[in-house]
Amino acid sequence: MCAIDPMLSVRPTETVAPGTVLLQRSAVVDSVVFIECGRVVLGLISPIDGLMEHQLGVTEGPGWLEATTAVLNLASVVDAMAETEVVLRRITLKDFRAAMLVSPLGEQSLLMDVARAHRQQTELAVSRLAKDAEARCAEWLLRHAQTNDKGCSVQLQQRKRLIAAQLGIAPETLSRVLRHLRERCLISGSGRVVNLVDPGGLRSLAGV
Repeated sequence: MCAIDPMLSVRPTETVAPGTVLLQRSAVVDSVVFIECGRVVLGLISPIDGLMEHQLGVTEGPGWLEATTAVLNLASVVDAMAETEVVLRRITLKDFRAAMLVSPLGEQSLLMDVARAHRQQTELAVSRLAKDAEARCAEWLLRHAQTNDKGCSVQLQQRKRLIAAQLGIAPETLSRVLRHLRERCLISGSGRVVNLVDPGGLRSLAGV
């Protein structure tokens, strides 16, 4: 991030009031926010009352606000709301990525790896909060599916209790969900192989 620091230091500061939304899920942004001071809550904002319904984390200045999204050039998977008065600076996404790309290749590779791991953990946390057990299971199956000449299938290389832990549900719940998906003809098979009979139906169930 060293190449970014000189550009950031010349950016003007902004002060925002508590309750200001600084990031919205799935929204395309054109700038990256650096928090000089203040506290920002990360999570899921309720569409009903506009309040933070589920909190996943906190960013306190000085520090970048969800820089992972800028590194990967993706939309945020969480909402961000100022909990206190926040002083911040903004740098355009174009300038942020241009500065990142002049860093040594080793640093770029490490940064990308860390960003991907953080993104996966955040997506999993959001999935646990925003989706029920069947939706989470369907999303997991789709993410781990492999396509061959016989269609799509998932090799269950981990024990069910470990998969259930990833999904934030009990092993018994995972077994029940898989049974329901079979009854609905969305999947088939038993044991270590799960065939995705209706990937479109699974995507609809998962909301992806």
